[in-house]
Amino acid sequence: QVQLVESGGGLVQAGGSLRLSCAPSGRTLSTYVMAWFRQAPGKERQFVAAIDWSAGKITYLDSVKGRFTISGHYAENVVYLQMNNLKPEDAAVYYCAADTSYGGSFYMSASRYDYWGQGTQVTVSS
Repeated sequence: QVQLVESGGGLVQAGGSLRLSCAPSGRTLSTYVMAWFRQAPGKERQFVAAIDWSAGKITYLDSVKGRFTISGHYAENVVYLQMNNLKPEDAAVYYCAADTSYGGSFYMSASRYDYWGQGTQVTVSS
C-alpha cells in the first residue's frame, strides 16, 4: 500500500527556516494535486499550500504567502515546502496530501485528498 512520508520537521527559532519533504513509499502515484496541511493542538486541520500539476497552479494560505514556497517533481510524486521567516503561530504537525482523482480547483478542502502522510512536527520558539 502506498503511503506518503514526510520529513524535515524540527525545532527552529522564530525567523528561522525549515524545508519539508514528502515522497511516497512503495509505488508512485498518479497525482493531480499535492498539498500541505497543518494541524495545531486543539485546532482543525488547515490548508497551507497546494500544487496542481495539471493546471500548473500553486495556491497558498494567505498567512504564509511570501514566506512559504511549495515545489516538487511530478514524475516522482515528490513535493517540498520551504518555510522561511517562521512564526510561533506556524507551529503544528504538517501533513502531506495527494489527490489522485482530481477533485476540481478548490484545493483547501481536506476531503478531496485521498492519500495522506503521518505528519512531521514543526516547533517554533519565540
